[in-house]
Amino acid sequence: MVVFLNVGCDQISKEAARKNLQEKEVVSIVKDNFILTKVENKGAAMSMGSTMNPTLKLIVLKIIPIIILLGLFGIAIRKKDVTVISSVALAFIIGGGIGNIYDRFLYNSVTDFMHIDLGGVFKTGIFNMADVSVVVGTLLILTHALFTYKKQAKVTSEEK
Repeated sequence: MVVFLNVGCDQISKEAARKNLQEKEVVSIVKDNFILTKVENKGAAMSMGSTMNPTLKLIVLKIIPIIILLGLFGIAIRKKDVTVISSVALAFIIGGGIGNIYDRFLYNSVTDFMHIDLGGVFKTGIFNMADVSVVVGTLLILTHALFTYKKQAKVTSEEK
């Protein structure tokens, strides 16, 4: 269910951006801190790989991500000891990955349209909701792993 919610949110927001924003149009939502500006990204993050030859681009931006997503899906289904947090995190990553791969196959690019700039303190590239899903899922896994590791280290040190 979480996967479908992530894919749905991503695709609905991208469709709204495609319909309501012109290419590279800038719409300030919160001053200059949160901006909508639509670009069609023909590469990966920050347009990396957009100038690769077509065969390499097919392998790197379509085939390898599908293999990775299938692997993550297999882990999510087969592992019996996966925690709820890990399951939700994997669902976020899988949902975000599906959203961007869907775009790559349908449009041969990924629609990015959000940008955050907190005055030099924090600044992003242009991104979309699928990217948010992947980042949230990754942060959940890392945070969960860190706290699990700390908890196990504490138990181990108390046993000595």
